Amino acid sequence: MESRFRFEIKKTDSNARLGQIHTKRGFINTPAFMPVGTNATVKAMSSGEMNELGAEILLSNTYHLYLRPGHEAIKELGGLHKFMNWGKPILTDSGGFQVFSLSPLRKIRDEGVEFRSHLDGSTHFLTPELVMEIQCALGSDIAMAFDECTPYPATHEYALKSLELTTKWASRCKESMEARKRGSAEVQKDKNTEAASISASELPNFRTSTLPSLFGIVQGGVYADLRKQSAEELIEMDFDGYAIGGLSVGEPKTLMYEMISYTTPRLPQDKPRYLMGIGDLLDVLEAVAAGIDMFDCVMPTRNARNGTMFTSQGRISIKREEFKKDPKPLDSICQCYTCRNHSRAYLRHLFMNREILSMRLNTMHNLHFYLEFFRKMREAIENVEFEKFRNEWTPILQNNFHEGQ
Repeated sequence: MESRFRFEIKKTDSNARLGQIHTKRGFINTPAFMPVGTNATVKAMSSGEMNELGAEILLSNTYHLYLRPGHEAIKELGGLHKFMNWGKPILTDSGGFQVFSLSPLRKIRDEGVEFRSHLDGSTHFLTPELVMEIQCALGSDIAMAFDECTPYPATHEYALKSLELTTKWASRCKESMEARKRGSAEVQKDKNTEAASISASELPNFRTSTLPSLFGIVQGGVYADLRKQSAEELIEMDFDGYAIGGLSVGEPKTLMYEMISYTTPRLPQDKPRYLMGIGDLLDVLEAVAAGIDMFDCVMPTRNARNGTMFTSQGRISIKREEFKKDPKPLDSICQCYTCRNHSRAYLRHLFMNREILSMRLNTMHNLHFYLEFFRKMREAIENVEFEKFRNEWTPILQNNFHEGQ
């Protein structure tokens, strides 16, 4: 079957890469930030607003959508894109991290994971095959293999067993997807035979793959030898892209950076590299310097709802008393809707009164900030000025709460 997924590197600046991922629903410029739409929505935002902000891809959650409303319901309604009215690419995670976070409610076996729903306590059993079925039913553009997210701390022995399970599950995910491709190819063959009298312009519709591209997830905890083993085993399976998982789960930053720097160059040059669940912009700069292409995180949206705003001068806590009569925009150089139309005083007033509009305006700003940060970072790589960009932003990002002068 024809696959429209491909990745091209347009420019490099040392290890930093400027690239583009091509999918059947459009391209994604990298390094890319994927806003998180856990329940088929980026919290407080409409799909139209996400499009206006310039988001090129969203992330949705397999685990949550499986539980409610259910992948079959979404499939019957035309798939996740139609369900949430989003025409650009969607990546769905495998649910492995959510299962990891439910450790008191789960039992891990070779076949899969038994867990109790956090919604109603009902028992479920996720297998690699079911995870592929769910993501295909959702109509994802990029699907993630099912993995076990290794906790921190973990002994080398536990991390190895966890890695071996992740590798077995990755193989089963790959085989499940290949079986679906073979089945779809047979359907396509039958359709092409039946379509002998159809005009040539209509035939490509039968040859277009509707199955997602599949990424493998490198695990191994904070052990370099296990990260190397995991990467080598997954590369042998030949995935469409590769993610680094199991970081930012409690380990020190130095260890996280060490694992990123060690693992990233061991992943294929010609495939996208995705660092899962990490969105602190200092961490992003470190990871891009190592050669990472894709990121996702709830930081901009969660912080917005808690009143913490990202600006060109550092973070601002909008609930601070000093902003009560401040007529200035949140960020004087920002061109987002919030900064063009409202003052710090108004944003503080909304937040202190727990108005719904507070969440919306704060979220608009933080997402705009993140997407602009990534756009400017891509521009810096294109101009071979990534280190300059990194050096300029590091002290700003280290300034946790700017005093709002």
